[in-house]
Amino acid sequence: MRALILQYYERISASYWFIPSVLAIVSAILAFVLIEIDTVVEPDALGSSPFLYATQPDGARAILSAIGGSMIGVAGTVFSVTMAAVVFASGSFGPRLLTNFMNDRGNQVTLGVFVATFVYSMIVLRSVRDGGEESVYGHMFVPNLAILGAIVLAIVSIGVLIYFIHHVPSNIHISNVIAGIGQGLLKRIGQEFPAEPNRSEEEDDNVRWQVPPCFREEGERAAGKRVTWERWAGTGEDGSPPFGEIASDRVGYLQIIDRGSLIEAAKTADVVVRLTCSPGIFVHEGRTLFQVWPAERCGDDIRDRLLSCIAAGNSRSPRQDIDFLFDELVEIGGRALSPGVNDPYTAITCLDWLKAAMATIAGRQSGDPYVVDGDGRLRAIIEAGDFAGFIEIGFGHLRQYAASDMIAGEHFLTCLGELLPACRTEDQRQAVRLQATRFLDLSREALSGASLATIETAAARVLQSA
Repeated sequence: MRALILQYYERISASYWFIPSVLAIVSAILAFVLIEIDTVVEPDALGSSPFLYATQPDGARAILSAIGGSMIGVAGTVFSVTMAAVVFASGSFGPRLLTNFMNDRGNQVTLGVFVATFVYSMIVLRSVRDGGEESVYGHMFVPNLAILGAIVLAIVSIGVLIYFIHHVPSNIHISNVIAGIGQGLLKRIGQEFPAEPNRSEEEDDNVRWQVPPCFREEGERAAGKRVTWERWAGTGEDGSPPFGEIASDRVGYLQIIDRGSLIEAAKTADVVVRLTCSPGIFVHEGRTLFQVWPAERCGDDIRDRLLSCIAAGNSRSPRQDIDFLFDELVEIGGRALSPGVNDPYTAITCLDWLKAAMATIAGRQSGDPYVVDGDGRLRAIIEAGDFAGFIEIGFGHLRQYAASDMIAGEHFLTCLGELLPACRTEDQRQAVRLQATRFLDLSREALSGASLATIETAAARVLQSA
């Protein structure tokens, strides 16, 4: 259930209706409150200044009409400019970046402030009354305090408009777009890979002893390498595995895995759960998502509880899918190096952020596949990433684009060389050497002459340093 709540929260965060709706409701409440206060406060309570004291209904209506009419007009313009910027960025940088712009709080708040000011002005305008015998109310009423609030909101809206004019071009600047993705990637790495071990060596050995024999081989591999779980071929008389399998009942990209609920479900059933999925993969009905040991405890109850721990949607989400953030940087870099764009310097910016991400991963502990409960009992085995896997997703996937461009190619190799001092193990250095070798092979097929000589010189520096 919590997985669905997190998914709905993410959808609301990426919507353009939620914050404007909330601000409109708040402004309506504020208008009613101030009008009620005006009914019990003397008309001259704010003083005799013309700015604070609107004596005539006609003047009050003119002020509120001007504010409300201008605000709804500006709100329409803001929405149009925002959509134009989103379409431009999506077409130029990649459709998967649409989520980044939809999540931008600046645009949502700007639209919300103008809508809220309009709603506030209309409600206050409705309360202004003329006096006289023909009036059904029998007396004149001008809500001075509420009108002052409308003027304040109008001034705030002007300030928000100035901010918006600066924010939109800044938000679609390519360097800021890449930096936003890179910072999100570094933040996700900090959450996924601890700076210090979560457990002592003794505690880690104790957890490893708890791994069921049918999961042990894959579990040991997951402790040091990025793997994709394969179905275990049982050795029983009937060839059945010693664990139960739980298949997906939905279709879409896996967006959320609620680890807390997962561990709680496993603890309640007293089982060990191995995940055969990870955020970002496409699931469909019948695809195995969980393997539960022992098999005899894999009933309908644990099935329902485990399936409630995941949420799938129509698109990938950066909330838990760290590969998606790598893919966004690769997509921008690949588009920049396409023949129709030919912008190696944008690709260089992407490479710099990929280098920063890989240097951070190299300096941290490997992802821990073993998840325990509060009593130290093993409850889940979850696929963990490693340095070699991530460098292939980042640098490896961008390799085919940069290999045919001398400027981006030289920087590609320079970034690999700068990664070497951050590598803590021989396996990490070997992964860097492998990327440099494969890149050089591709460049020899795509380049020639002086351009190839530049790449070969840069590759030689990397391989010698490694």
